[in-house]
Amino acid sequence: MSTARHSLRAAWAWLAEPTLMRRSAASVLVAFVVVWGVLLGYNFVNYKHAITREPGLMKYGDAVLESLVPITDPAHATTAVAATDHWTNVRRRQVGLLPGVQMHELLDAASGQRVFASPGLQNVVLPPATPRTEPFIEEAALQGRSFRIYTGRNARWVLRVFETKRTDSNFLQYNGRALLPYLLLASPFVLLAVWLSVRNGLQPLQQLAQRIAQRDKDDLQSVGFNARHRELKPLEQSLDHLFTQLRQKVERERAFVQDAAHEIRTPLAVITAQAHVMARSPIEEERMQAQAHLEQAIARTSHLAQQLLDLAALDDAQRPAPRDLDVAQWLRGALAQAVPDAMARQIELSLDAPDTLRARLDLPALESIAHNLIDNAVRYTPNGGNVAVALWREGTALHLSVQDDGPGIAATEQTHVFERFYRGLGHAANGSGLGLAIVRQAVLRMGGQVQIGVGLNGKGVGFFVSIPLPHKA
Repeated sequence: MSTARHSLRAAWAWLAEPTLMRRSAASVLVAFVVVWGVLLGYNFVNYKHAITREPGLMKYGDAVLESLVPITDPAHATTAVAATDHWTNVRRRQVGLLPGVQMHELLDAASGQRVFASPGLQNVVLPPATPRTEPFIEEAALQGRSFRIYTGRNARWVLRVFETKRTDSNFLQYNGRALLPYLLLASPFVLLAVWLSVRNGLQPLQQLAQRIAQRDKDDLQSVGFNARHRELKPLEQSLDHLFTQLRQKVERERAFVQDAAHEIRTPLAVITAQAHVMARSPIEEERMQAQAHLEQAIARTSHLAQQLLDLAALDDAQRPAPRDLDVAQWLRGALAQAVPDAMARQIELSLDAPDTLRARLDLPALESIAHNLIDNAVRYTPNGGNVAVALWREGTALHLSVQDDGPGIAATEQTHVFERFYRGLGHAANGSGLGLAIVRQAVLRMGGQVQIGVGLNGKGVGFFVSIPLPHKA
């Protein structure tokens, strides 16, 4: 029992799984339904046109009346019309195209006396024939049914032909059934052609999938499929672009890990050496110096670890929800954290910002930008220098600038300062080389831009950040 139930579940899962083949077959079936509807509508329009412009009843009545011209004897005329009535209705039943029966009435033109009437008309009170020279068709209701009535006359006879009026629903019902066999007969051949074309069309795609599946998990080189079909070329190009991005990302991460290990190894070596001095040296002064160097190395390692964590957080795909805050007030608090270091080195900090500036922002990213730019400016500005921070809003963008009058950055190095672990030459200050890399990553996460430019009074360096804001910020 359990085996049968498992088989049924597997069969249902197979049937329920979407496939391009099944999708194509369903599309063909829908197309058949559309074709059926179009053909039915086309026949209906032609039918309406035919009964309006080329009425078959008029032609039929004229032909019967013409055949009665040489007949003058009422008995002979009765026999001729009766035979015509019988043959017409037999043929009508065989064809099955028109509903009901067709009935005839023949009158003497001179006296108006009935000569012949179909069985269905013998006990029915008929309206008198309208005297007209030309044949005409009118509509009337007899015993609850609608009829189209042909009336024509010659010198001897008056002929009336009663035809059951065909309703639109009757026409559509009959023709709808008549078209179905043709469509059902054609559908297997069309579905087979579609199945073969889809199967052949998907074969190159399956080959591409097999090639990718057979690749080693660490192989991020180009697919190398050399697609010949125009439709597959964008897919191959997209895959190659994706593999290139992944390969570059892996290479960057590998280089990042190597650089991080190198950067951590240096302060660890200092810690080991200074700890050895503290443990073995009998001289108090040496132990005091070793302790100071040990504390510096620990602080440097702690700072490096925190910056590595900041970079990892900025690389994380899960971003925190934006927060509404007063950016101007928040920036004053951030700048206050740098005041002790600036005062110790007699660096003047200044802020040019409005009293309030409300915006909806990614706060962790903003913190990384402001803290690292201000920390870098204070770190590399010589004693007695100046650091100026400015904040303003222009249109739908928030602008932040940090400028100093320190030694600046050489033009040859400005293209590298945002790289991880890059430190410019000729600076006495120690750093991890991650601050500006963190700034760039945070700005990119917020969809903004960061540029390097001139500092204060033509000296130093300036960093200018532009962050787009929501329209309803």
